[in-house]
Amino acid sequence: MSKLYEGAPLIRKDVFVMGLNEFNLRMLKRIPGAENYEFHALLRPEDVLETYHFPMQELLDRARAQLTTFLRSKKGKIDAIVGYMDFPVSTMLPILCAEFGTVGPTLQGLLKCEHKYWSRLVQQTVIPDHIPRFRVFDPFNSDAPARMDLDYPFWVKPIKSSGSFLGFHVKTEHDFRTAISTITEHINLIAEPFGHLLGLVELPADVAEVPAHGCLAESIIGGRQCTLEGYSQHGMLERLGVVDSIRYENLVSFFRYEYPSTLPDTVQKRMWEITTKVVPALGFDNSAFNIEYFWDRTRDKIWLLEVNTRVSQSHSDLFEKVDGVSNQAATVKVGLGEAFRFPHRGGVWSCAAKFFWRVFADGVVRRVPSNEELDIVSREMPGTRVRPQVSVGMELNQLLEQDSYSYAIAEIYIGGESRKELLDKYMRCQQLLRFDIEPVPGK
Repeated sequence: MSKLYEGAPLIRKDVFVMGLNEFNLRMLKRIPGAENYEFHALLRPEDVLETYHFPMQELLDRARAQLTTFLRSKKGKIDAIVGYMDFPVSTMLPILCAEFGTVGPTLQGLLKCEHKYWSRLVQQTVIPDHIPRFRVFDPFNSDAPARMDLDYPFWVKPIKSSGSFLGFHVKTEHDFRTAISTITEHINLIAEPFGHLLGLVELPADVAEVPAHGCLAESIIGGRQCTLEGYSQHGMLERLGVVDSIRYENLVSFFRYEYPSTLPDTVQKRMWEITTKVVPALGFDNSAFNIEYFWDRTRDKIWLLEVNTRVSQSHSDLFEKVDGVSNQAATVKVGLGEAFRFPHRGGVWSCAAKFFWRVFADGVVRRVPSNEELDIVSREMPGTRVRPQVSVGMELNQLLEQDSYSYAIAEIYIGGESRKELLDKYMRCQQLLRFDIEPVPGK
């Protein structure tokens, strides 16, 4: 029995994971104590991840029906309902946990985090020196650009999105109007189902007056970006670790995530102190979370970018490589209401990274690496995993949850003994693997 956990269960417990896929199931089965858990997929990945169609009531009803059928079968009781994905999974979990009596955050606490405007209002009360100037606006109001009182450049983003979907860096009013044109074309894909959830809680007046399709404009913040991962359990906060987020030269698209962070320990400690103020103020508890920060080294200034109500599945392999345990262990243990202690530096590698192999123009995929090529990578560089994100015949604009400036055609997970080794292995992957992408006619 694992020494990492107090009071480890003696009988198998039934854990339902929303949108569970094979990649994450394999990882979950490697967390300590997994022999005591039976993992069940709740809804299919294609229902909640590989789509922008989110009929919220239908999804909730289908999840309820699946859970109720399980209970009626007398196979056992439902011990946990968890997830590791953003919208709509993160926002459905509190509803289902409350209805089926499992541990989880409240819907109101979660929405305070995920509604970007509501979250900023709360942050403004407890950490005003660590957030940018922000304004809320209706993208369907043609006067919005003229009435904006932030100086250019600034960021615009929906009050609820997923990944970097519909986020734009605008330098001029022309950029602003161009961004608004794209936003208004697509924003209701998420705004409409998100509005359904907002209708289930009592909103403060200043939040209630903002439509679900509202957007934020925020002044530019920057520096070295990172993500602090942790969890809150019965009001007690614990830190898992800090992952560096390194961007391409366009300063928008992520190039890689690296763990552990190389930020000074004193900076990481200050970020944790900010976290211990923000998370309780938001009323978020009994869940894992991650918070994105910037450290402006020149000014020694820490900025809070965003609070996310889950672990980052992009970081799971990195934690496992370095610490010996995936961050998804926190999701499961907290969801079960079990005491939990996360280990550190017990993994095979000293550092690890997830690389995003990107292209910066639309195109049609004509060739992807063969299984034989992928096998060569695995044999030559043990611990390296390549996950192509495209298939032959696909137009890159069909990829979901992309930023507004690039397309990630592959994700590559690498472990090493130094940052140089990580980069060398990534470049070797590019030598061994071949993608052929043909420009789209007329673009």
